[in-house]
Amino acid sequence: MNKLSRITLLWVLFMLMASPVMAADQPGVPGPSAPERSFIYLGSAFAAGLIILGAGMGIGKIGSTAVESMARQPEVAGNIQTAMIIAAALIEGATFFALIVCLART
Repeated sequence: MNKLSRITLLWVLFMLMASPVMAADQPGVPGPSAPERSFIYLGSAFAAGLIILGAGMGIGKIGSTAVESMARQPEVAGNIQTAMIIAAALIEGATFFALIVCLART
């Protein structure tokens, strides 16, 4: 399975599991029953796990590539480290935002 099909599959799974969480309540309509709520919570937990997994893989890739680059060119290690920290902070920011969106309804 190539990389594009894996990403597409993960995206489809995420959208299927997170869609009940992001559904808006309509006024005057009763909320979901207990079994439906459990599926909403399950979808939220699954989506949160996917978010954390993706962030961990991204930060791990950044770290390994940065260390490899520093080993090849030690004279620019400071610049590489700075860029690595900024990229990791951006990934963590996007991860926290996605977790908040995912878990807002639970």
